[in-house]
Parts: sequence; structure tokens; C-alpha cells
Amino acid sequence: MNLVALRQDDLAVWSRYIHDTCGIFLDDSKGYLIETRLAGLLRDTGSSSYAELLDKVKADSANNLRTKVLNAITTNETSFFRDTAPFDLLRHKLIPDLIDRRNKAGVKPIPIRILSAACSTGQEIYSAAMTLKELLKDFHGYDIRILGIDISDKAVAQASYAHYTRLEVDRGLPPEMLAKHFVPEGDRWKVRDELRALASFRRGNLLEPIPSAAAFDIIFCRNVAIYFTEADKIRLFRNLGRSLAKDGALIIGSTESITAICPEFDPKRYLRTVFYQHKC
Repeated sequence: MNLVALRQDDLAVWSRYIHDTCGIFLDDSKGYLIETRLAGLLRDTGSSSYAELLDKVKADSANNLRTKVLNAITTNETSFFRDTAPFDLLRHKLIPDLIDRRNKAGVKPIPIRILSAACSTGQEIYSAAMTLKELLKDFHGYDIRILGIDISDKAVAQASYAHYTRLEVDRGLPPEMLAKHFVPEGDRWKVRDELRALASFRRGNLLEPIPSAAAFDIIFCRNVAIYFTEADKIRLFRNLGRSLAKDGALIIGSTESITAICPEFDPKRYLRTVFYQHKC
């Protein structure tokens, strides 16, 4: 199928619409992304141009087309234990330190709250859950809750379903962990109920306040801000900072840094990983 060309003025209005809707900024070099990812929706709606498609999206009072646009545009590239360093940090530093603090304070059961911001299809969350299982052996005496938030309804639905294809489990998941933490179901692999019960998922925009009954001890927000303008990056991390416990840890992408834009965070290093905490 020949792609309908995206005109320069269409790119400008689409870029503004996408930015206003979900915070993702697409500059002039990203026209190909709109063309390729929205080509199917263009065809399905019988639109002859991207301008016509946008008119239909805006006119859809049920927001079904808006949801389809967000599902198509948002990048859901992920894998299990993607970049192992953050999970080593979790296992060898952050969780042991947290448990030690809670034990000294006499808090029972020990609460552990983790947020995966832009959780995609759930691999990051279940990687964290597997890390906790490997470290703690059993969850007796712990109150563990892991929340995943993503703007894509489609991604949230798959994460909640917790079923993965052979290709998906082969990406980053060691065979011994597949055998321990998943069960085969048809041609897919299902996360074991013990781990699935730790997680909940919700659709949400990270630039908006994050509803939660308690602050998070650990927040993953990796390789998300690279799609945002600098102003939105500041808004994103300050928003996450309001949801982070006073002694909590923020983990971002290995190539990212927020030192220059969010001086309220202190960078900390552990082995190969940098994480951020509130300044005292």
C-alpha cells in the first residue's frame, strides 16, 4: 500500500495535537513516524489525508479515535530485565536498605511501593516482581504493591493480562527464570499468580498528578523523557518527585540526567547505576 504523504502544515498541527494530548513532542524530523504509525488508521477511517483524519479524531466525542492514535504513536519498546543494572540496584542496594530502615522503625508488615512510569506492556514491572521474589524468597511479612501507568490503553491491557509470546519472553528473560516464574498457556507464557497479584495497572498521563494512597519507595521512569520538551521534562520529574517518598529512589535511563533541570534531586551512584533522591 502506498503511504499518503504527510504535508508540512499537517505535521505542524499533528505535532501540536499529540503534544497537547500526551506530552510527546515530534519535531520536523518525525513526519515519517506519523505517516507510518497512523497509516492504518487513515485507511480504516476512509480518510484521504492526514488533515481529514485529524478532523475525524477531534470530532469523535467518544474519543475512540483519540485512543487509537495514542496507541499507535506511543513507543512500547521494552523487554524483560532491559538493562540489567537497575535490577541489580534494586536487588543489592535499594530493597535491602529499605527493609533495614523499616525493620529499625519497627514497621510490620514491611511496605514496599514501586511505580513503573510508562510501564508499556508490563515487562519492567514483572522484572521487578521477579527480582523481589529472588531476593525475599517468600512475601510473608511484606506488603508489596507495584503500580504501572501508561498512556496506551492497549499496553495497559496486555500488561494486566500478563501473557507473553515466546518471542517476548526470549527477550531478556533467562530460561531458569522463565521456568520459575511463568507457566505455559497455549502458545503463550503466563506470569505466575503470586507475582501477578503484586501488580496493578492504570492508564494515565505522567504530566498529570499521580493518584496514590501512599508515596512510592522506588520509581522507574526510564527512557521516557527523551520524547519530551525540556519544559515538559521538568514538569514530569517534579510530578514524579511529589509521588516519591522522602527516602525513595528515582531510576531513569542510563543515558539520561536530570541534574541540570531538577536541582531538587541528588544523584547517587551504586556500581554502574545512577539513581536520584530528594535533597535533604
